[in-house]
Amino acid sequence: MTESAIRDVLDRHARLVEDARRIDSASDLYELGLTSHASVNVMLALEDSFDIEFPDELLRKSTFESVDAIRRALSSLGAG
Repeated sequence: MTESAIRDVLDRHARLVEDARRIDSASDLYELGLTSHASVNVMLALEDSFDIEFPDELLRKSTFESVDAIRRALSSLGAG
C-alpha cells in the first residue's frame, strides 16, 4: 500500500521521464528527471497523502532520491 501510494504521488508530481510504476524502487529519481522544485511538490503531496509533516532533518535531497528512500522516511514517521 505505501509503495503504491508513493508511486501514485510520483506519477502526479515528480515529472519523471519514466512511469513511476515501472521504475526500480532503488532507481535514482534525480537521474530520472526529478528537480528540486518537483521534489518540493512530491514532499507536499506525500504530506497530504499520509497526513504527516516532514521534519527539518528529513528535508534533504537524499530523502527523495528513490522510492526506497521515501518509504524509509515515511516509515520513520510512522506512516509506512
